[in-house]
Amino acid sequence: MKKAPGLIREIPDFPKQGILFRDITPLLGDAEAFDEVITALAAQVPADCGKIIAVEARGFILGAALAMKTGKGFVPVRKPGKLPALTVKEEYQLEYGTDALEMHRDGVLPGEKVVIVDDVLATGGTAAAACRLVEACKGRVVKVMFLIELTGLKGRGKLTGREVFSLLQM
Repeated sequence: MKKAPGLIREIPDFPKQGILFRDITPLLGDAEAFDEVITALAAQVPADCGKIIAVEARGFILGAALAMKTGKGFVPVRKPGKLPALTVKEEYQLEYGTDALEMHRDGVLPGEKVVIVDDVLATGGTAAAACRLVEACKGRVVKVMFLIELTGLKGRGKLTGREVFSLLQM
């Protein structure tokens, strides 16, 4: 990784006081760096994986590009009420309450192997909820991947027993 790390901007106190936000938009705006990231992530996708599952919203950018690069299908995981067909729903804990994610019931077939991708692994709650959605549809999560892992927040702890890959650790 040559260019990507230098193109991640840190924004203090966004979206709220005390949060140091990792802004990947400069990286996305650099075609060479974005290609470098997608190529590196694609090298981690197992050949027998059938779908790339990505979490709203920045995860969609990485997931769609990764699906195209690897020739896999793409399945979005969204906030409740955003998907038009029948969904499965998974609630999860945040530091300050609860949230939920949904996925189309037919997004993953029983026994289908999938990779979940998102931009940042922080506390791990979102990624763990996405894994449970796949498993509710009887799919099999073979890897969970991230562009950035915020190691100090120990999000891997919520993904114990799963293969986790992060391109950059901060």
